[in-house]
Amino acid sequence: MYKLAAALTLLAAPVLADGLEIDVTGEANGTIVIDLFEETAPLHAAQITAIAAAGDYDGVVFHRVIDGFMAQTGDVQNGVMGGDLSRAGTGGSEFGDIPAEFSELPFERGVVGMARSQNPNSANSQFFIMFEPGYFLNGQYTVVGEVTSGMEVVDELKRGLGANGAVIGEPDMMAAVRVTE
Repeated sequence: MYKLAAALTLLAAPVLADGLEIDVTGEANGTIVIDLFEETAPLHAAQITAIAAAGDYDGVVFHRVIDGFMAQTGDVQNGVMGGDLSRAGTGGSEFGDIPAEFSELPFERGVVGMARSQNPNSANSQFFIMFEPGYFLNGQYTVVGEVTSGMEVVDELKRGLGANGAVIGEPDMMAAVRVTE
């Protein structure tokens, strides 16, 4: 019941953020600035904003990083540095899942998309940043924003090993995430 109430509150709340500033530490160090697309994906932008404003993204790792494809983060439940990262990528947030907000925007380098399971309406807290274009994702995943500064930091993120790109050892993390207006 709490998740439903939280989701309804989120849907009724206006989006107050223009974007995010993410301080990254690890092999990559620096700040990534993301412009959120509130008009294209209002529910997703609102949820990311709420999670960031609560400080829940702070200390969350980039758990899946695939060279030439994308870097994924945002698992506030199972992806917090210092915890058991073996389940990173399997969790979400206290908010409910979000219905898909597919658009005509293509998955270009620097585009931020929402991660989800096989269910198109299962995005929650996790998002990914594209290293290179991935047009096969167009119309299949929600585009929620784009990197406007700091792609050199994204390019330096520690890469994962294996087919799913899981980062072994100590992944890079979002040390602090700030909402920008």
